[in-house]
Amino acid sequence: MLFKQIYEEGLAQGSYFIGCQSQGTAIVVDPRRDVQVYLEEARKNGMQIVAVTETHIHADYLSGARELARAAGAKLYLTDEGDENWKYSGLEGFDYQLVRDGDQIRLGNITLTVVHTPGHTPEHISFLVQDGAAATEPGFILTGDFVFVGDIGRPDLLEEAAGILGTAEPGARRMFKSLKEKFLALPDYVQVWPGHGAGSACGKGLGAVASTTVGYERLFSWWADYLRSGDEEGFVRALLSGQPEAPYYFAQMKRLNRDGMPILGSLPKPDRLAPAQFQQRLAQGAILVDTRDKLAFAGGHLRGAINLPGGKSFSTWAGWLLPYDQDLVLLAGSEQVDDLVTSLVRIGLDRVVGYIPSLEGYAERELEIVPQITAAEAKVLWEKGEAAILDVRGADEYLAGHISGAQNIHAGRVMSNQQRIPKDRPVIVHCLGGDRSSTAISALLSVGFTNLINLTGGIRAWQHEGFAIEKGQPREAVGA
Repeated sequence: MLFKQIYEEGLAQGSYFIGCQSQGTAIVVDPRRDVQVYLEEARKNGMQIVAVTETHIHADYLSGARELARAAGAKLYLTDEGDENWKYSGLEGFDYQLVRDGDQIRLGNITLTVVHTPGHTPEHISFLVQDGAAATEPGFILTGDFVFVGDIGRPDLLEEAAGILGTAEPGARRMFKSLKEKFLALPDYVQVWPGHGAGSACGKGLGAVASTTVGYERLFSWWADYLRSGDEEGFVRALLSGQPEAPYYFAQMKRLNRDGMPILGSLPKPDRLAPAQFQQRLAQGAILVDTRDKLAFAGGHLRGAINLPGGKSFSTWAGWLLPYDQDLVLLAGSEQVDDLVTSLVRIGLDRVVGYIPSLEGYAERELEIVPQITAAEAKVLWEKGEAAILDVRGADEYLAGHISGAQNIHAGRVMSNQQRIPKDRPVIVHCLGGDRSSTAISALLSVGFTNLINLTGGIRAWQHEGFAIEKGQPREAVGA
């Protein structure tokens, strides 16, 4: 058996290529949308991808299941578990089979057995993998967003991101049952290969190593004691507390992954725009995505641009802050464009209509800057009541320590909460070190805010000066 995890760091997402070497056939589990990597893996190993499947209707990225099935001429195997809200549609023209608990997908010597593991979502399934050429029992379980290394899938996404109220607690109770009846019933030696690693918003404490075992999680996971003692109530409280903010684009991903999305065929190749073409695109409503670092952006940028530095978290922040119904133009070097476009396509932001390599020759008006302020200067203004402070870190970070009286709005949620941000006085914006605050400021500047100042060095600089912070529940700044 050929078994390979294919990992994408930007979304901290793992997919799996499993091949039967005796027959030269393969199945791919949880593919991402840029599917060339799987086709290349098949070519390299002299195999044909004949089956494509996924563990659930994903929220954090756009599935490549349909894309890969079309490109490879493979059969789709999709879950038929869950309620009526989470049944696949848009499958016309595909060779597909809906599967339920206990069903099997056979591939030469390899057997994948479907295990219904609700909790993260109602329709979620895992796959027990058996290599019949070497063993008479399964040796692997592909857990998707059910069990991670050191953590388990969050059950609040349907409520948090998709807006389906009243689903978080029932999901947590289903998770308890799935762990007890499905996961912990497996032998300790079974290897656990999850759908995400550290950095994913699908859990709160995912481990950074690629895999684990049932036995290890049984002994050392944070949730194991609750299962051993049968403390379902304590488990539910612990699981639902401290989950990170879910990006708004998750709801869009859920809908598209359930109902179908455009088949790309190949990745978009945006052209370099001439200055006149660039100005025309802006006039038609396109958004300039400035992928330079925060210092370059602060030093001078085009009015209306949104600063999303082209690093590991690019796609996540794009999902938080970019609209799906407008064209996008990238400010990026030509060598970066393909990777950036791929990152956007992975979350369904397909409308990249061009790029510019720099601002030189493209700026028809004076560049805008982001005013900066030191911690010492900020403290003086704050104590005089002459400025508000906006903390754009996550709620848990805020609770752990914040500037007294600071307002807390997650950087990804400033656009939907802009009415809460004062406009009648300076607002000092900060995060931990300055990256997220730059992104948040750029988004607010793009919709007309003119009173924003970045706290250089973030709250780290504030603490470095020895200035006090407090812990506890978020509260609004006075007058905010």
